[in-house]
Amino acid sequence: MGQYSKPRPFYTRSGLLRYETQIQHRELGKYQTLRGDNPHVLEQMALARVRQWDEQWQRQQETQRKQNERHTRARDQKAKKTEAAQRTQDAQTTLATLNALLSHTLSVDDVVDWDSLKNLQDFTQPRPQPPTEPPPLPNTPQRDAPQYHTYINLLDLIVTKRRSAKNNASAEQFRQDTVQWQQAKAQREQTIAEQTLAYQQASNQWERQREAYLRQREQENAVIDEKRRQYLSGDPEAIKDYCELVLANSEYPDFFPQVYDLDYLPESSILLIDYQLPALTDIPTLYDVRYIQSRDEFTEKHLPEPKARALYDHVLYQIALRTLHELFEADRADGIQAIVFNGYVKTIDPTSGHETTPCVLSLQVTQETFSQLNLENVDPKACFRSLKGVAAAHLHTLTPIAPVLKLNREDARFIDPQEVLEGVQEGANLATMSWEDFEHFIRELFEREFSVAGGEVKVTRASRDGGVDAVVFDPDPIRGGKIVIQAKRYTNTVGVSAVRDLFGTVMNEGANKGILVTTATYGADAYEFAQGKPIVLLNGSELLHLLEKHGHKARIDLQEARRMAGEY
Repeated sequence: MGQYSKPRPFYTRSGLLRYETQIQHRELGKYQTLRGDNPHVLEQMALARVRQWDEQWQRQQETQRKQNERHTRARDQKAKKTEAAQRTQDAQTTLATLNALLSHTLSVDDVVDWDSLKNLQDFTQPRPQPPTEPPPLPNTPQRDAPQYHTYINLLDLIVTKRRSAKNNASAEQFRQDTVQWQQAKAQREQTIAEQTLAYQQASNQWERQREAYLRQREQENAVIDEKRRQYLSGDPEAIKDYCELVLANSEYPDFFPQVYDLDYLPESSILLIDYQLPALTDIPTLYDVRYIQSRDEFTEKHLPEPKARALYDHVLYQIALRTLHELFEADRADGIQAIVFNGYVKTIDPTSGHETTPCVLSLQVTQETFSQLNLENVDPKACFRSLKGVAAAHLHTLTPIAPVLKLNREDARFIDPQEVLEGVQEGANLATMSWEDFEHFIRELFEREFSVAGGEVKVTRASRDGGVDAVVFDPDPIRGGKIVIQAKRYTNTVGVSAVRDLFGTVMNEGANKGILVTTATYGADAYEFAQGKPIVLLNGSELLHLLEKHGHKARIDLQEARRMAGEY
């Protein structure tokens, strides 16, 4: 089943407090990070996505169950022919869905229903039930009751002792019954008192819990109302979060990634979207299934390769236009004047065998221009081209193109890199490098490490950098993001304070991870603090191993570095 983490805080580059949560569904193999400025709204978004994924998983399970049932029933030729017809119908339905991705959304109101994010559920814990009164007691024993009468016969009249013994026995029985009745009465009254007290306590506790729940519900719903107010008033972060909700509500086939990253530029009212598109292998091509009676087997027919590629291109153009339509239609705050859509595909580069994520189409369009379109009648590719969209002639070739506008990676701290790595001779002592050369050396080394996946590494200025020596931008839409690096050319053990500083920098930078690299080693307290945090600690020996991985050899001699520094 789907899971999500409690929203955790971080700070953006501009110092804004934000929150993020990770959601995942192990069975579906899906993972996504959501960000926002309000932890409750973010948790509601995560919960909605988890429910969506759970429903998707249940649909898959139900489909698998039905398939198993069909296989079980398919014991004769007639049942197998029926199964083939059903599978053909399912395949045709899937292809029809792919061809109607754009038209489907035109009949959907994409405006976010804020009330759907509210908790409208009543307090579900049942009210305590009054106790059942114990069974009533029998009547009080009466001395003149028949069971206490003394029956005297002729012998009793003659023998006085016999008559006296019977009278005494009757009186004793009455006394004992009276004592037992009084004890039972006292026990019953005690039981009633205890049950009444327990009921009153349980009722009071229930009332307190109910009132606390209603207060919390009111507070949470007030947050939603405030978020709606912020959105309608044009708050940039609220607009961005709202757009996240719009895209999260968009229903696509289960095999679509639906992974994206958003940025909003309030100065120009432009919404920027980096959207992960499905790969060619994600698109089903089955269109016909038949049962061959003579061979007692099923045969499948798939779309010819040219038609499969054409369908793929058609799907991608539809996704771009559909995303633009949903966001423009849902924009009740009139906060979006234009949208930039960058479509990326996660694939394997056949020339290198490495994973890559090229941008295959990019489009910028204003709300005014887009509102003039009649999407019911357009050809998606022709419409994309008429809007001055950028893409290769055939999207299925995954030819990379330059996005119209990228997510902002500019930082005034970045400076031109210096090439240091090639100048490091074999056997050179890294611990004796100048601190500036060491920072550029680390930048260049990590650039080689991350460039395989299209990563970008920049080195920062020596002062006023907030403790950041280099910044990595990893384009992987799932595992990537912003990574800050600190280089410590130390000759002594690195303590926990340096790791704390790095963690604070990760939070302030809004980064996904921090890497601390040193020529020395780390103390036990440093490793203990880093445990469970998005921090990687690389000591001197690990640095040498990474350097050797990229074809260079060096050494680290801390004693030599101390002597040269005059430390002893």
